[in-house]
Amino acid sequence: MCCSELGLGHVSRIIPLGKKLQKNGHEVSFYSGGKAYQLLQNEFNNVNQCTPVAWYENARGILICPSLMNVLVPLPNFNIDKNKLEFKKSNAMETVKRYYDLRRHIKRDKPDLLVVDGDIHALRLASRWKLPVIYIANIIRPSYGFSALFNPGERFVERYLKHCQRIIIPDNPPPYTVCEFNLGDLELIGIKEKVEFVGSFVNTKPVEGAKEHIFAPISGPIGTRAKLTEVIIPAIQNLNIKRIVSLGIPDKKKIIKKRGVEVYTWLSSEKRMEFMKNAKIIVFSGGHRTCFETIKYEKPSICIPTQPEQMGNAAKLQKLKCSILARDKIELRKAFEKIELENKTFSRNIKELNAFSKKFNGLIRTVEIIEAALN
Repeated sequence: MCCSELGLGHVSRIIPLGKKLQKNGHEVSFYSGGKAYQLLQNEFNNVNQCTPVAWYENARGILICPSLMNVLVPLPNFNIDKNKLEFKKSNAMETVKRYYDLRRHIKRDKPDLLVVDGDIHALRLASRWKLPVIYIANIIRPSYGFSALFNPGERFVERYLKHCQRIIIPDNPPPYTVCEFNLGDLELIGIKEKVEFVGSFVNTKPVEGAKEHIFAPISGPIGTRAKLTEVIIPAIQNLNIKRIVSLGIPDKKKIIKKRGVEVYTWLSSEKRMEFMKNAKIIVFSGGHRTCFETIKYEKPSICIPTQPEQMGNAAKLQKLKCSILARDKIELRKAFEKIELENKTFSRNIKELNAFSKKFNGLIRTVEIIEAALN
């Protein structure tokens, strides 16, 4: 199983999928890099490290123009964690190293089937070696907020999708597909007959909770976290309700008060679920998995995207009138006011979306598809 480390949504699907396959008696090997590799190591034995490929970012978030330059050119970057200036290798160099890492591991393991979540390098290898492959993705040809400069790269990648046995979209079928704006026209791309919308890997069976606070779970790389913190905390500090923010800083467990806001550096999954369950409104960046967590707990939300993929998810939730897309502090404050005024409408719509979403179990259906491909 190959997993991209660009965001932890990929590994959050691979971990329960790997456990389910192992429980069913299958031997599973894992290949990834960065934080995803570390998380996989915590759960499994046969985990193989690969060179990570990353966007260029700083404390203001992911930077599109420098990221495009960084495709071919190494760029200086200040590492906040290490407090020193470093050079980020070019994506081209990272890609070559990643490919040959995968090549070495997979050649040794000789798998019967590759299951790939977001790792284009593994798709290319499978295509060249004619290995059977199942691809899991919630982004294929994004159309919302992506620069047209990325189009040639998207078309290049799409050639590998046509070699996949199946393409699994871990999302609702239309018209309630949260990642709709990140998929493109599947028929035009030429892969529609291979695609199945299996539903989210998040169990969306509704859970009743209170409406005690505003909850803002912040996650992602350090630049993303810094940007969200700068926007969210000033915007919520004067709200007349308890406010809780999680900074998503691994390996640090502190609780501090910042401008009247209760700030946790890190939350256990159990505590995070408790805060989700008892929130009145959830504020988040628009990550695909967290979208379905807001659906599970039937909570109106406000999305503050830090990258184009999240922008597409946020736009669709807004179209479904379950969330509001905000880009800065001013829009965030206005979004709180709008949800307060139209709370019944937002609550009704998110309940309707939950009623549709809970009909599907993406994890179980994906296991069925993989086991059918192995037989």
